[in-house]
Amino acid sequence: MVLKLYGWPKSTCTQRVAMVLHEKNVPFEFVMVDLFKGESKTPQYLEHQPFGQVPYIDDEGLILYESRAIARYIAEKYANQGTPNLLPTKDVASRAMFEQAASIETSDFDMFASRAVFEMLFKPRMGGAPDKAVFDNLILSLSMKLEVYDKILSKQKYLAGDELCLADLFHIPYGVLLPIAGSDIMESKPNVKRWFNDLTSRPSWKAVQDGVSGTA
Repeated sequence: MVLKLYGWPKSTCTQRVAMVLHEKNVPFEFVMVDLFKGESKTPQYLEHQPFGQVPYIDDEGLILYESRAIARYIAEKYANQGTPNLLPTKDVASRAMFEQAASIETSDFDMFASRAVFEMLFKPRMGGAPDKAVFDNLILSLSMKLEVYDKILSKQKYLAGDELCLADLFHIPYGVLLPIAGSDIMESKPNVKRWFNDLTSRPSWKAVQDGVSGTA
């Protein structure tokens, strides 16, 4: 029974999961959930994803939602195939460094990048008016956070050390939308630029950047 990924093709969180499936060479069936038709709010959908969001997976009857949790599950279940060590488990220290990097992504990047992208890209699509002052303040805060990123990345290749991990990949979907929203912040710090260009050049991102489709 092939793994099924339920989501919207251009959803940032759906792309995050699909990217990890590509990294781990896991065949999957993609089931599109049409957000514009309200398919994520139907009773049948809410039985599997009670928050009415995308994505979720069905892996041989295991239903799991939240993109970062799904990514961890995939990386651990398929640890022996595809890109190695996306979820370090060889010792306590390496796992702790990963968890530190994952926390940094959530608290010091996504908190600002996702809100900035929402303000300028998603809010207008929902009928709201973007507030440039809000956007500028979020980018200013993100810039200060990325100064710290730049120092970390001056000493190592990736956020948790010299090996790629899930925490690095988690940055891509919103990071690539920042220029479209109106900020070149990911290009403004030399080590961040090097790191992010490395990430976005990966075949896994190339496979999903224009929209997720199944591989099974």
